[in-house]
Amino acid sequence: MPEISVLIADDQALIRSAIADLITHSDGLTTAGEAADGYEAIALARERRPDLVLMDIRMPGLDGIAATREICADPDLVAVRVLVLTTFEEDEYIVGALRAGASGFIGKGAERDDIAAAIRAVHRGDALLSPVATRTLIDRYVRSERLHTSEPSRALHDLTERESEVLALVGTGRSNADIAELLAISPHTAKTHVNRVMTKLNAHDRAQLVIAAYENGLVQPGGR
Repeated sequence: MPEISVLIADDQALIRSAIADLITHSDGLTTAGEAADGYEAIALARERRPDLVLMDIRMPGLDGIAATREICADPDLVAVRVLVLTTFEEDEYIVGALRAGASGFIGKGAERDDIAAAIRAVHRGDALLSPVATRTLIDRYVRSERLHTSEPSRALHDLTERESEVLALVGTGRSNADIAELLAISPHTAKTHVNRVMTKLNAHDRAQLVIAAYENGLVQPGGR
């Protein structure tokens, strides 16, 4: 199995060195390069096409959220995932990163094995946030910022009734297996529906589907 290539973006050389050492000594992972700011992260992502960018949020010049948005919006980098590694775990930063296209976040205080596991999870296409953490995070944000509006986005009109049901279930943190059981369909069919919803909503991964479900009122605070 090919190794997962990881680009490290952090303005602190010591952090970059520590993460590079972690990746070097983790099975199946390899370092694709190091960036000290958002501009360099974008340039290296385009040059080296890593599987994943481990992105700090606060960096000089261009911050990690803006860099994430640029990377995730680039059609040539559609296969590149972004995992936010940060000490700033306030809701506004996390939601901002997810909305920009990040697949999740992990704190810099996490254990080495946890960071390696997070890289592998995001590379598989999973949103790193657990269902409970995702719901709690978005619930707080929705209550404080009133993220969802009374009018659904136009993109939702392109969804079938079943696809809207699937989006709502993804928004409550349900896995494909959960969705299959709840809707009495096969896991393969559930996965197909999720993929179609992602395509129609131009979502990078499941994390963005959670945001979309809340933005459009399909899920209310409390996961209802």
